[in-house]
Amino acid sequence: MTRSQQKEDPVREFVETVGWIIDLVGVAIIVIGAILATGAFGLTLRTRNLADAYRIYRISLGRAILLGLEFLVAADIIRMVVISPSFESVGVLGLIVLVRTFLSFALEIELEGRLPWQRGERPVT
Repeated sequence: MTRSQQKEDPVREFVETVGWIIDLVGVAIIVIGAILATGAFGLTLRTRNLADAYRIYRISLGRAILLGLEFLVAADIIRMVVISPSFESVGVLGLIVLVRTFLSFALEIELEGRLPWQRGERPVT
């Protein structure tokens, strides 16, 4: 191992650890958000009808998933910085980001009832 490789290993290890921690934060946000949304659903059922409680539950759960996905994408990008960017690794990252972005986009439409760039307009049916 050359002297420059020895210097790069701690940096690579640090960035990979940071990426792993951000992954955990993203998963924790989704899990905690699901638990909180489920608890709020139970409480909401006491004061509202099932349809309203379900709508609020879906919105709360969807927001937790969206935020968690943002953290997971950020972790993937951070880890990509330390991996030697080959066409294969960039392609895999691109595919992961594409899938997660599509999921975020679909969830946003589902939650808001409109396309993201139509904020002031009426919901899409």
